Amino acid sequence: MKKARLWKSFVPVVVNLLLGIPAVVPIFLTWYFLSNGPLAELGWTQRNPNEDDGMLLWLIFVVPAVGCFGGIWALTNLWIRRKLFTEGRPSMYWAVSVALVLAPYFLGLGFA
Repeated sequence: MKKARLWKSFVPVVVNLLLGIPAVVPIFLTWYFLSNGPLAELGWTQRNPNEDDGMLLWLIFVVPAVGCFGGIWALTNLWIRRKLFTEGRPSMYWAVSVALVLAPYFLGLGFA
């Protein structure tokens, strides 16, 4: 009984950490778009001086990348939540899932 429970809690951790590896691309694209667009307009960041193509080009890359990854991540976690985690608070599951997906990106920032 305890072995099955441990396995059930181990699966979403591994899946979300593995999904966090390809998530580096859409997270970086989103940050790049925001830092060169809206955040630069507010004066919170400085634009890349070589970025003179405009923001529409970046939206062509960012929206499909984030949408595709977000769909895969959400559907995978909905399936895992429904099959393995029938008890417990859903908000806690989703908060931990988001943190685990973001972990490889922030870990990579630490090494850069």
